[in-house]
Amino acid sequence: MAKLAFLGLGVMGAPMAGHLQKAGHEVTVYNRTATKAEDWVKAHGGAMATTPRQAAAGAEFVLSCVGNDDDLRSVCLGPDGAFAGMDNGTVFVDHTTVSAAVTAELYTAADAAQVGFIDAPISGGQAGAENGALSIMCGGDAGAYARAEPILQPYAKLCRRIGESGAGQMTKMCNQIAIAGLVQGLSEALHFADKAGLDGRAVVEVISQGAAGSWQMANRYETMLDDHFEHGFAVDWMRKDLGICLDTADENGASLPVTALVDQFYKDVQKMGGGRWDTSSLFKRLQASG
Repeated sequence: MAKLAFLGLGVMGAPMAGHLQKAGHEVTVYNRTATKAEDWVKAHGGAMATTPRQAAAGAEFVLSCVGNDDDLRSVCLGPDGAFAGMDNGTVFVDHTTVSAAVTAELYTAADAAQVGFIDAPISGGQAGAENGALSIMCGGDAGAYARAEPILQPYAKLCRRIGESGAGQMTKMCNQIAIAGLVQGLSEALHFADKAGLDGRAVVEVISQGAAGSWQMANRYETMLDDHFEHGFAVDWMRKDLGICLDTADENGASLPVTALVDQFYKDVQKMGGGRWDTSSLFKRLQASG
């Protein structure tokens, strides 16, 4: 078992850190809102720290799951950042979905501090984090990944190194691009069924067994039809991720017309007051349109 630090105890990070503690690791947690760290320790044991540097001191691996580029910089860099407290040869694993640019910046900073850095964004949502069934897509040096990979198993359904630093984030962008189109397609199908006077549940029962079937269909159609949109990844965060995808596409020349369109549909959802609704709320947008 290893001595670990976990930075960020949101809806994803808190259960992930809990799986590590349950697996027998010695986990010290840090969260910007200290009461979340206190509650986590009460629930799981382990210890809490008041700064990322303090949490990282003596840890063999430091893991993070925070909000965005700036949040990640703040827990990594500076006199109170994790890199300042990490020993030479230890490994930092970042589960945040961030830009490839900040990943490159932090990989370079970690290398200068003689610390390994793995970008390891995740997919599977809150349920995947709670059930220990996340898909983890990784980029970074092969040696650092080989050391870190066993540590991630308590919450991994699949963990794979895709390539060098940044490859994990690029793969997560592919994931979000695919999800955006799938959710919009499912929303339109359910909306069409409603307008045609069909039983949406009966329709999905049939079409889910053919080529139209998907994780989104299997896990979201019922809550969509029940007008419940509190079941996962928020629209605000999806727009952050799609913005990263679109910015990167501008840089590498990829054409993402559907992604750009769906991003604007999510903007409409935000205007409806649905920034904290889950991503399946694209259906609510269509229903509201008449």
